[in-house]
Amino acid sequence: MSKPLSDHDRKKQISVRGLAGVENVADLKKNFNRHLHFTLVKDRNVSTKRDYYFALAHTVRDHLVGRWFRTQQSYYEKDPKRVYYLSLEFYMGRTLQNTMVNLALENACDEAVYQLGLDMEELQEMEEDAGLGNGGLGRLAACFLDSMASLGLAAYGYGIRYEFGIFNQKISSGWQVEEADDWLRYGNPWEKARPEYMHPVHFYGRTEHHPDGVKWVDTQVVLALPYDTPVPGYRNNIVNTMRLWSAKAPCEFSLKDFNVGGYIQAVLDRNLAENISRVLYPNDNFFEGKELRLKQEYFVVAATLQDIIRRFKASKFGSRDIVRTDFSTLPDKVAIQLNDTHPALAIPELMRVLIDEEKLPWEKAWDICIKTCAYTNHTVLPEALERWPIDLFQTLLPRHLEIIYEINRRHLERVSSLYPGDVDRMRRMSLIEEGGQKRVNMAHLCIVGSHAVNGVARIHSDILKATVDLYIHSPEKYFYEMDPHKFQNKTNGITPRRWLVMCNPGLAEVIAERIGEDFIRDLDQLKKLHDFFNDESFIRDIAKVKQENKLKFAVHLEEHYKVKINPNSMFDVQVKRIHEYKRQLLNCLHIITFYNRIKKEPNKQWTPRTIMIGGKAAPGYHTAKMIIRLITAIGEVVNNDPVVGDRLKVIFLENYRVTLAEKAIPAADLSEQISTAGTEASGTGNMKFMLNGALTIGTMDGANVEMAEEAGEGNIFIFGMRVEDVEAMDAKGYNASEFYNRIPELKQAIDQIAGGFFSPKQPDLFKDIVNMLMHHDRFKVFADYEDYIKCQEKVSALYKKPKEWTKKVILNIAGSGKFSSDRTISQYAREIWGVEPTLEKLAAPDDPK
Repeated sequence: MSKPLSDHDRKKQISVRGLAGVENVADLKKNFNRHLHFTLVKDRNVSTKRDYYFALAHTVRDHLVGRWFRTQQSYYEKDPKRVYYLSLEFYMGRTLQNTMVNLALENACDEAVYQLGLDMEELQEMEEDAGLGNGGLGRLAACFLDSMASLGLAAYGYGIRYEFGIFNQKISSGWQVEEADDWLRYGNPWEKARPEYMHPVHFYGRTEHHPDGVKWVDTQVVLALPYDTPVPGYRNNIVNTMRLWSAKAPCEFSLKDFNVGGYIQAVLDRNLAENISRVLYPNDNFFEGKELRLKQEYFVVAATLQDIIRRFKASKFGSRDIVRTDFSTLPDKVAIQLNDTHPALAIPELMRVLIDEEKLPWEKAWDICIKTCAYTNHTVLPEALERWPIDLFQTLLPRHLEIIYEINRRHLERVSSLYPGDVDRMRRMSLIEEGGQKRVNMAHLCIVGSHAVNGVARIHSDILKATVDLYIHSPEKYFYEMDPHKFQNKTNGITPRRWLVMCNPGLAEVIAERIGEDFIRDLDQLKKLHDFFNDESFIRDIAKVKQENKLKFAVHLEEHYKVKINPNSMFDVQVKRIHEYKRQLLNCLHIITFYNRIKKEPNKQWTPRTIMIGGKAAPGYHTAKMIIRLITAIGEVVNNDPVVGDRLKVIFLENYRVTLAEKAIPAADLSEQISTAGTEASGTGNMKFMLNGALTIGTMDGANVEMAEEAGEGNIFIFGMRVEDVEAMDAKGYNASEFYNRIPELKQAIDQIAGGFFSPKQPDLFKDIVNMLMHHDRFKVFADYEDYIKCQEKVSALYKKPKEWTKKVILNIAGSGKFSSDRTISQYAREIWGVEPTLEKLAAPDDPK
């Protein structure tokens, strides 16, 4: 949705965007003005665009409240097994438009805002992104919440309400500069504080062992204050809850300190406690053993488990309210999903609660813990593996370290009994790593303490359970050999509500005209589009929607980057975190090669491209920051070369985030998914591009493998080494110089980077990148260069045949059904959590008047 509907569009009123009747428009206008006056205390004379956004947000939220009450009341009455999704990240983006789509309010709100003389797109731009995630892991969690509500599961998302989310990225003189993401500076109309459910969280102290049990004493206390955000399902009147915890210092001050004049300092010291929820750590896929991070991880699980147990105990039996005391039934009522190792402390914390507070014997508590918890692994990169130093654990969480030692003792006894005399296996499978500094391996803790362990794409799950890791010998295969029943695959998915209906309404409308609207709830129905593969009018409609999206995005790019874009060029897009394994450098080498070819043969009919790369580099990740600088430097040369003209443009998309993805993905022609085979766990950006009508150029890595199966391998551009090729190259040794000396165009590109062609004022600016590529590139960029360039030639050749290109686009969209997060969550529900949908649909409450 862009500008207010024209009179012509208003008469059309496309069904896919929801026909909340025009009778609602008067009520919406009335409530908008009521909120402007009584909630915001403004009138039209002094109101700003932000005030109007808040008034609209509160008006839309009114339609959630009754549904939210009814949903939670129904869960209490039915007392189902509930799912608790624990994640340190929820990358929600903006909420307003997604809520309007899911409640079928979008058309009525469009009309009301238009009649009020306002611009809907301008109001939406006032909303801050809730950027409480680094990338794929946090965005996956957000998609899962949407699907759990849309499927009617009694589910809750639990995380941290970071005061500052993922940093805002500015590009200054070609360099990334980080700015604080103060997303709460104007308030958040979608959340509701719940101080009545505040819980204490303990740190430090010591343990006392008594005949009647263990006590954790002399602790420092931080309070966890919950903020609830409603999560609406798609047009089923079900509204689930995301609960995020904010750290607050307790109010008690030492009277002694007060008497000696320490009152002011005592108040100021509250900040130390509240720092726990101050900021999201931006180092994704790189482990840093910071005490504050460990505090965050324990803070979220300790508060959440208190909430889970409070809700478990306060139950209903028939028509009576009861207090449930039999914890053996916990796995029948509670499923805890650990989104990566960040919430791993839920395992020892649940054991502590069951043993120390509820006085259960160890064996019974452990059985309950395993049956309740499940673990999702998101990476095979060794540098991402969480290994916490024992001394830090001992200081911060002394009781939990004791419990982990006991878990490990019993675990190794079992390993020893099954594999007697295999000392190496025991060492590799231990929860405690002994070499050098002793550390707790959190992935091993998760595997041992869960009843299910899943990867997030079939190839990733196979790597986890059946092979050794590409860069270090992985012990996961030993865990698989011991407990094969634990290991599963759950290929990731995306919500079609946000990633099609909301961000690409034109495409959703064209699809709905052919196959109806049921695909929004059942994405597998996109297979019906195979019937329209040769339909001339459908081919034209698909191509027209793509061109409209490109024109719109070209305007956005020109406004923000002052670069005039050729909208008829191929929009070639790589957007994801900047990381060596994502291989933005391989993309750079293609850009340079293409540039050199144009310069060599300027009169040849080249397929024009606008190449866009976007993503954030973790602030401490030097190589990633240098990659950004190289991309911008290449752009400075290419974009200002008159010989090249508009046949090649290079744009670095600044501050890539959910909101920018919603603009870029519908406009993309080509999706770059070019990680080294065996390094990307799954990817979800690849799925978003596929669903929105971009063709993929990629390696056989992550979900690309399954995308090729669904669309047909002939309809996706696959290149490069497979996992077995990478392993073979590792075995014999990778020598970058062989490729550099053998391939003239590769040598030319590297020599240009090394010689200062792209940095004439500082010729050695990129020496670190060149040195890395030539001498210690774990991700083997040169090995895939030649095949990548040949594959890009095939892409360019096909793009010159618009009809053939669009046919492949249709086959990709038709094959996207598997990659709905509804499918993923349905599989989690059946195969891991053991739950069925509690509610299929609720009756709508009376809308607020």
